[in-house]
Parts: sequence; structure tokens; C-alpha cells
Amino acid sequence: MVTIRQIAERCNVSIATVSKALNGAGDVSRATAERIRQAAEELGYAPNPAARALKTRRSYSFGILYAAAAAQGLTQEFFARILNSFKTRAQELGYDITFIGDRLGGRRIGYAEHARCRSCDGVLVVAGADEEWDAAADLARTGLPLVCIDRIQPGCGSILSDNRRGMRELTEYVLSLGHRRIALICGEDSYVTRVRIDSFLDACAAGGIRISGEYLREAGYHDPEAAGAATGALLDLPEPPTCILYPDDFAFIGGLNEAERRGLKIPGDLSAAGYDGISVGQVFHPRLTTVRQDAETMGARAAEELARAVDQGPDYQPRQLLIPGELLRGETVRSI
Repeated sequence: MVTIRQIAERCNVSIATVSKALNGAGDVSRATAERIRQAAEELGYAPNPAARALKTRRSYSFGILYAAAAAQGLTQEFFARILNSFKTRAQELGYDITFIGDRLGGRRIGYAEHARCRSCDGVLVVAGADEEWDAAADLARTGLPLVCIDRIQPGCGSILSDNRRGMRELTEYVLSLGHRRIALICGEDSYVTRVRIDSFLDACAAGGIRISGEYLREAGYHDPEAAGAATGALLDLPEPPTCILYPDDFAFIGGLNEAERRGLKIPGDLSAAGYDGISVGQVFHPRLTTVRQDAETMGARAAEELARAVDQGPDYQPRQLLIPGELLRGETVRSI
């Protein structure tokens, strides 16, 4: 079995430097770390998890608490992209990952107990609506290092898509094309939803537009059927909107179906925009106007922040990292 001593001798560096490089520590130069990793690969080095755990008192394992109701399981592209990026970066940093649920061996347990059973060094929390977070809140009370996606929680690191900026830029773009009757179909009550609504209303007010309450509708995230029903209600108003903003690109499909059922064309008769920037929206004809959230950066930063929280232990100071998205202008909002 190849040892880190052999790698150190080959690279003419100390054993400590090899250990740091293989574990992704930040105080080894990029060139040296790459040389060490290449040597380890050539020699066929494989770490001994049991020995490392015994020496460091760590499992080198991250848990992922993923509330399936938040995003229809792992089939939802935005969250799947975050988790794939998190997994890739965590592995580069020397961590394995395991999913944390509320059941183990057919027995219902708490998330905190499951994390303890798996000896997780830290946990990534992905939960959407407030009630989903409530089910996971016991983890926050254990003192285990936590990083949350799109959620601010005291004592925890947060990786946040810049929803305020994204919604502002999208709304300003719609306003720039002459729209004044703009409706927002939003997801269920959550931190993200509240930020987006506030940003939408602020941008409209800055543009001299007051949005009436009937132009704000809740339909849930990733729910085309509910979005279609909300679209129908908006189109039945005495003064229907000229543009409808949807909570996500998948929900837009419900609005598109409802518009077509009524014989309306997008964008000729009705303008529309989504949010998330999933791949399917960019193969629609016309191409969907949306905000692409940078899920890959969010996942990678989450892994790095969780590793930092584990490394620093009691000295860890939680950070809130805002990750900007990108406005994709598309073809579904016409100038009026």
C-alpha cells in the first residue's frame, strides 16, 4: 500500500505538506498541491479512511439534508445542479457525502440522530418552505457545523442566490420594454419568496408603477398545474396583465399551456418570464426569458464553507455568501 511518506519523498516535501495538499488545505500553493496530487495518482495512493478518522477524530463525511418537498426530489434541475457541484467539490476537499433523512432501518428518527449515526462532520441543509425548515431545525441546536442553501439561520453559514438582484434586473427589463401591467406568480411562503416579492415591488415602484394585490398570486414552486390555474385567474381579470412572471421555468409550462388553451400566443398576445434558467427553458420556441441561477458556484461554495466551519470549529464565524445570477433575455417578453 502506498503511503503519504512515499509521496513526500517523491515530491521532496514534508509529510505534513502532502497531508494538507490531499485534504485541500489552503496554505499549500496551487502548483505544489497539483504536483502532489499527480504523484499520488501515479503511485496509486488511496487514503485509509479508518486510520485518518482515528488520527483526526473526524469522519471526513458531509451529510446532506435535502427536504424532498422543497424541490420534487432530486429530479428538479436547479437543486440537482447544486448537489452535484457540492459533491464534486466536497470530494476534492477529501470528504465523502451521505444523505440525512428522518428514517433509518425502517424506524423514524430525527435528522440530528441520523447525522450522529453517520458520524457527519457537518451537514448541508437544503429546505425550501418554512415548514420544511422547521422539520430540520433540531440539527441547528446540536452545534454540528451547518451550511444552508437559500436560507439565513443564526449560527449557520449561508449560500444565497442573489434573488433580490435577479428579480430586480428581470423586472427592470420588463419595464424597459413598456409593460406596466405586470403580474407575479410566486412560490409558497419562504425566505426566497419574500425576497423576490419585495424586490419585484421595489423595482415596480422605482419605475413609477403600483402593483395591485390581484396581480400577486401564489402557486407554489415547480407546479405547472397550479401556475396554469393562477394564469387563468389573472387572464380573467377585467384588466389582465400584459406580462406574467413565474416562480420558476418549470411552472412557466403551466402558464404556457393555459395561454394556448385560450388561443393566446407568447409573446404576441401575452409576455412571460421564468426564473432558474434550467436547460429546458432554453430549448423552447420562443426561448424563455429568465434568470439563470448559478447553481454550480453555489454548490462549490457550500462545500468550501462547510469545510471551513469544520476546520475552525468553535472559532467559526458564519458567513452569508451571495451568488449572482444572470438575466437571459430570451424571446418571451415583447416590446409594447
